[in-house]
Amino acid sequence: MTEAAGCDWTIRPGGPEDAADIARLFYQTIHEINSRDYSAEQIAAWAPENMDLDRWRESLTGKSVFVAEAAGRILGFAELEPSGHIDRFYCHSEYQGIGIGSGLLEQLVEEAVAAGISRLFTEASITARPFFERHGFAVELEQQVEIRGELLTNFVMKKKLGPDGRS
Repeated sequence: MTEAAGCDWTIRPGGPEDAADIARLFYQTIHEINSRDYSAEQIAAWAPENMDLDRWRESLTGKSVFVAEAAGRILGFAELEPSGHIDRFYCHSEYQGIGIGSGLLEQLVEEAVAAGISRLFTEASITARPFFERHGFAVELEQQVEIRGELLTNFVMKKKLGPDGRS
C-alpha cells in the first residue's frame, strides 16, 4: 500500500469487471486533462460520451491490466500487451503528479521483465509525452492518427529494458 495526497492506494490486476470504472476514468481524464493539448473536436472523437462497455470489456482481455485504487475507487489504470506495447495508460485528473502513474509504470516494467520482454513502446499523447520521457522513454516518431475523422498528434516512444527492468 502506498500513500499519496492523503490517501492509501494499491495496485492490483484489473480486468473486464472493471470496464465501466476504467471507461469512466478514461473519458474524464481525456476531457479534463488532455483538453489542454487537443481541440474540443479531437477530444470528442477520442473519448465520446457514449462508449460501448461491451467493447471495453473485450479490450481488457489478452493483456496485463493493472489498476491503482483507493477505497474501491480506481485512480488510474495501465495496460501491457504481450509485445511490450503499453496501450492505454491514464490517471484520474485529481490524482496526477503524486506517484500513481509511476507506480503503474513500475508494475508494467516488472510484468515485462518477468515475461522476458526486452523493450516497451507506446503511442503517447502530447500530454503524456513528458511523463514517459521522465521515465526513460525516447521519441522515435511523431505521428498523426485518425480517430473518428479527427487527426490527433501522438508520439511513438520506446524504452529498452535490461534484466533488472532498467534501460
